Amino acid sequence: MASLHVGNLGEFLREQRRTAQLSLRQLADAAGVSNPYLSQIERGLRKPSAEILQQLAKALRISAETLYVRAGILDEREQAGLEVRSAILADTSINEQQKQVLLQIYGSFRKENGHTDDASSAEAEDAPSTEAKPTNP
Repeated sequence: MASLHVGNLGEFLREQRRTAQLSLRQLADAAGVSNPYLSQIERGLRKPSAEILQQLAKALRISAETLYVRAGILDEREQAGLEVRSAILADTSINEQQKQVLLQIYGSFRKENGHTDDASSAEAEDAPSTEAKPTNP
C-alpha cells in the first residue's frame, strides 16, 4: 500500500500520542476509531476525514486546527487567524459586543495586510455597528 503523503500527520499523531503517554489502543478507544485504522493513519497509509481528526484532537487534548494543517485541510495562515478568533470568542471577561468589535478590527487589519480569507471578512461584515452611543448617567 502506497503512502498518501500524510506521513507528516501520522508522525505528528504518533508523537502526540506518546507525549500523552497513550497506547495506540487507548487513543483509538478515546477517539472512537479502530486500532488498525489509527495504526494506518500513523503510518501514512490512510487519510482521515476532518471529523476523525477532530475526534483525535479531542482525545489528545490538542487543537483540531493543528491536525487540519498537518493533513493539508487547512492552510497555516488560516490556522493563525482561526486561533486568534477562537481566543477572542472564548474570552469570558469581555461581552459579546466587545468580541464583535475586536473581530471586526482584527479582520480589517488582516485585510489591510493582504490576508483576505473569507472567515475574517464574513465576521467583520456580520459584526454589529460600533458607533459610540451616549449613555445616560
